[in-house]
Amino acid sequence: MYEGLIEQLAVENRSKIVLLVMDGLGGMQMQNYNGTELELAKKPNLDTLAQSGTCGLLTPVMPGVTTGSGPGHFALFGYDPVRNNVGRGVLSAAGLEFDLTDKDVAARVNFATIDRDGNIVDRRAGRIDTETNQRICELLRRKIKLPKPYKFFLVTEKEHRALLVLRGPNLAGDLDDTDPQQVGVPPLPVKAQSEKSKKAAALFNDFLKQARKALANEPKANMLLLRGFAKHHPYPSMYDLYKLRAVCLANYPMYRGVAKLVGMELYPVVKSFAEQVDALEKNFDKYDFFFMHVKTTDATGEDGNFAAKMKAIEDVDVLIPRITSLQPEVLAITGDHSTPSALRSHSWHPVPLLIWSKNARYDGARNFSEKSCQAGGLGHIYSKDLMGLVLAHARRLKKFGA
Repeated sequence: MYEGLIEQLAVENRSKIVLLVMDGLGGMQMQNYNGTELELAKKPNLDTLAQSGTCGLLTPVMPGVTTGSGPGHFALFGYDPVRNNVGRGVLSAAGLEFDLTDKDVAARVNFATIDRDGNIVDRRAGRIDTETNQRICELLRRKIKLPKPYKFFLVTEKEHRALLVLRGPNLAGDLDDTDPQQVGVPPLPVKAQSEKSKKAAALFNDFLKQARKALANEPKANMLLLRGFAKHHPYPSMYDLYKLRAVCLANYPMYRGVAKLVGMELYPVVKSFAEQVDALEKNFDKYDFFFMHVKTTDATGEDGNFAAKMKAIEDVDVLIPRITSLQPEVLAITGDHSTPSALRSHSWHPVPLLIWSKNARYDGARNFSEKSCQAGGLGHIYSKDLMGLVLAHARRLKKFGA
């Protein structure tokens, strides 16, 4: 019913918007902790923003649905996460600035550890360092041979993650993941979802068979799990939709991938969130929209480390005054999904949202937490509707109708 309305109303002005995504921000209570990670973290700066802003909750896709980071970020940028769902392979390729062709099928790689019986012991291979990842990728590039005219590209992302691209004629991307999402069981085979994808399934399975043999002596990363098989298709840019000159300050390839697909300029990778803030300060006059991303809140939640997730939130809080001192018209702080330490995984729980702006209507929140956001003035909305609110607070939407 409202398809395209925000795009029709969007106008350009000189306002600045900062979207700070604390990945997996939402949490829940856990044994020995009387509250969530966000509630118990010492975060005076975020709490102050809540007192002078407006809070609410976001549902990334729909109630009860646990979302991946790809759909979660597409929704935050105002794109329908169901209609625009794309495999993580394409996101990884975009984030690594690997140009896909129409002959390619891309997959996200997790290096993993399997035991002598072939059962998965660790789905992330102990989070091996990036240097080990690079060495293993080079080994596999030397060892694995595919029948002509097919070839593959294996590119390190970060830590235990990599990109695998299969290139050749008559390949389709409708394939099932090999990651069973649990330990104690073997990886799944690549299965074709249609007749068109049987060739790709056979080639990927051949690749995995050779990889397992080549990695047999590796202490941790002795197997690959493949996820998010996909082929590329174009998306309208954030400038086309919202008249925003947008830049991505995220460091992890997958999130940079989503940003590139929606037309953001990619700022060079830096080492820390503090250096993202440096980049924000240096480039504040150059862009309208700044996407900043914090990964540690998600990684610590997936590790089940409640205290470490609290610390990750506190580390961000320390740097908040440097962002607000720039006086953006809008600072929106939220997550792409919840990752409670108690569950060690993404979850369906709504995500806390804070909008700080001179145009915000104060709602009486005392702090930035799930409870305050549940009672906040923004209410409970879908993530794909956030961009409309952000643009409105930045005075970037003209009036609808007479």
